[in-house]
Amino acid sequence: MSRNRPDVVEALPHVPVDVPAAPPSCRSRLVETARLQWRLGDGGDPADLAQGFLTAHGVPVDDLTRPGRHDPHGVCGAALFLSAAAGASAIGAPTGAPTPAPALPDLAVVVYRHADTPPPRPTPTGGWWLGDWHDSWTPDAHADAVEAVRAAIARGDVYQVNLVGHAAAGYAGDPRAALARLAALPGARYGGTLSGPGWTLGCASPETLIAVQGGRLVTRPIKGTRPATATGRHELLASAKERAEHVMIVDLERNDLARVARTGSVRVDELFAVRRWCDLWQAESTVSAAPADGLGLADLLRAVCPGGSVTGAPKHAALAEIAAREPVGRGAGMGALGWVAPDRLDLGLTIRTAVADADRLHLWAGGGITWGSDPAAEVAEAAAKAAPVRALLAAR
Repeated sequence: MSRNRPDVVEALPHVPVDVPAAPPSCRSRLVETARLQWRLGDGGDPADLAQGFLTAHGVPVDDLTRPGRHDPHGVCGAALFLSAAAGASAIGAPTGAPTPAPALPDLAVVVYRHADTPPPRPTPTGGWWLGDWHDSWTPDAHADAVEAVRAAIARGDVYQVNLVGHAAAGYAGDPRAALARLAALPGARYGGTLSGPGWTLGCASPETLIAVQGGRLVTRPIKGTRPATATGRHELLASAKERAEHVMIVDLERNDLARVARTGSVRVDELFAVRRWCDLWQAESTVSAAPADGLGLADLLRAVCPGGSVTGAPKHAALAEIAAREPVGRGAGMGALGWVAPDRLDLGLTIRTAVADADRLHLWAGGGITWGSDPAAEVAEAAAKAAPVRALLAAR
């Protein structure tokens, strides 16, 4: 049941906030120094634009095999957001339906420097009201889309496709406090927020899309979900369907990294480890590789975006199926968000992510579809993933 809506809706401010994967020791001293925002239709390749802008503003990313040094008195690094649609565009794949949140750019790069003294922290003001959620498809429509993907698998068009639904709710007040609560959810490896003119994004993602750690490229795909109970853990570990789906995505990620890695350097460091996120068990693997000589950010983004765990296999065919089945664009969901600096790169996959525009909150959730998928179970899994996020956003 909806509550009465307040009379006043406050404008979203344009302020720096806690960016996912930014250095904790620097966050209190960061101030914005340069910004790039790009949308589909603006022209150009978003991966090239991101690399060029970062390099021009003191964050060299032309050769990730030669990391720079952290300057505690100069540029610290940059937040980078790349939508799933922008990632698809960069590799010449279908970009899907239009976004329901057009205020959010498809690429945002925000460069930060260290301030001599900590800048004042933005303080959320006013009350908070969140209306009822309205889904982009009904459970029946979602189930029909699952069946359509199963038919595509039967034809041999694809092996697996990730289907994602969208929900939106009207709100009033300042969304920053609600999105900060989202970012603080247990297991949010990429918990944080980012804002711009007319939008604020909050992320509680546990999934590493791509990082450069110890001189290696690292990705940690998550695929496979059960309730966080003893029974749920046993079911996840015992599920042949979940393991097959997971291994398929691990193979896809291995192939993605191999495109930008030294020959023979790709390895699976961990396979099907069960970890907890809020009230869910999820299966995670770790795949790593040594970067090829001279690898730049643009080529790396084109290799891994959009993420394999939220597209499917083969990736281009899965993106075509997604564009045909999903009625609403993915907006802030299923993209990349994190931190790029002279000495490090760490981008999460924007699952468990919401964005506020001028008057609505938007949220995306879904799951991977294989031949063995049960439509009702897939609908229930997507709802289970969205439930903790919806609850946090509604709290006062």
